[in-house]
Amino acid sequence: MRIIDKIYIDGQFTTPHGEETADLYNPSTEEKIGTVRLGDLEDARTAIAAAKRAFPAFSRVTREDRMGMLERLSDAVMARDSELTDAMATEYGAPQYFTSFAVSHAASSFRHMAEVLRDYDFTQRIGRAEVKMQPIGVTAAITPWNSNYGFICAKLATAIAAGTTIVIKPSEMSAIQTQLLTECLHEAGLPKGVFNIVNGRGDLVGAEFSRHPDIAKVSFTGSTAVGKQILRTGAETLKRVTLELGGKGPNVILDDAELDVAIPAVLRVGLMNSGQACIAGTRILVSEARKAEVVDRLRAEIATFKPGAPSDPTVMIGPMVSQKQYDRVQSYIKLGLDEGAELIAGGPGRPQGISHGWFSQPTVFANVTNDMRIAREEIFGPVLSLLTYRDEEDAIRIANDTSYGLQAYLHGKDIKRMQVLADSLDCGRVVINAAPHEPLAPFGGMKQSGIGREFGPFGLEAFLEPKAILA
Repeated sequence: MRIIDKIYIDGQFTTPHGEETADLYNPSTEEKIGTVRLGDLEDARTAIAAAKRAFPAFSRVTREDRMGMLERLSDAVMARDSELTDAMATEYGAPQYFTSFAVSHAASSFRHMAEVLRDYDFTQRIGRAEVKMQPIGVTAAITPWNSNYGFICAKLATAIAAGTTIVIKPSEMSAIQTQLLTECLHEAGLPKGVFNIVNGRGDLVGAEFSRHPDIAKVSFTGSTAVGKQILRTGAETLKRVTLELGGKGPNVILDDAELDVAIPAVLRVGLMNSGQACIAGTRILVSEARKAEVVDRLRAEIATFKPGAPSDPTVMIGPMVSQKQYDRVQSYIKLGLDEGAELIAGGPGRPQGISHGWFSQPTVFANVTNDMRIAREEIFGPVLSLLTYRDEEDAIRIANDTSYGLQAYLHGKDIKRMQVLADSLDCGRVVINAAPHEPLAPFGGMKQSGIGREFGPFGLEAFLEPKAILA
């Protein structure tokens, strides 16, 4: 049983002023594995004050010194790789294919941002003006539970590179992971107050970060509903915001696609992170002419996506993070049946042979139309919808007929043709034939998938303000 009773403010672990606690669970077993003591409004304000005190000096730290800090942070995280991996497996239940790279991916955020920082020109000449890119001020980060390490490290790395100080509110459901990660970050020896981490409820700590006048910018990853609330709250003080929100990604199988290659890729990007991913390609689009064979191939291939606990290296689908999330996913599976969609794989309840844990069957619906709620709303679980299109123009129309616009996927043989189609998709990223991640490329959404971009130079500039000096 883990008792998390500290938060991190002004360079040290300290007991929160808040006295409320929350229980922590192993989602694979439903067993209680710990408790976390939550910070309150006073803790949030104390953290903001520490970051504000540290900002003037930190904003003047040299590029070389900030690069050194980023390198130390990366090393400190990797030094406890196995402990961090074990904590993620226990507290989140992610399969080994995910946990095996999660820590190294998080640690790499610091090195990638150091690379950006090394080459970035903070002073530019535009006409007769000298334009200086200056740190925006004290920033706040609010991060979710589905990739705890990755989101915290990416936002912290950007803040360090920009010369801003930061307060962070992670998901309280990830408190064991956060505790270990914070210990790693502390070992890097950054100046006091540069980063501060407060476990707490979103409606208390998160809301205070969103409205406090000393916060210049909020970087949030999470649901569209909460993102809208942060935007409304931050408008009172005209905060800058980066919002990386929900998704309902189109996963388009073109007529020339080789199904032996495309079907496994379609399911990997649709069911990634057990379906608990904003970038998942959960709307599979196929031409009417190829529907029958795609249905048969999906039904056969999804049987290889084994659900189960992270202790089994062959598992591809882990549990939902909580009872609440499990119930949400189950309600959407029932809704799909009520809406008249055809169930071709999975269905309600736990997978066969699993009697406990918040496991949901990997599920695929066919005969889905784009007006059905299962095709329009983010489910955040292993539930996919198969829709048909007449031709490529119709495929683009259906793909764009959504309130979301985060990440889309194209599968086919004609790369040049897919690059043309990518230009017509209303989303922040298009992945062709399961291309690998590019850590320096901008990431973010259009429409209700968010505002702004993260990663690389675009992400860095989101933490900077331009100042023009005319002489």
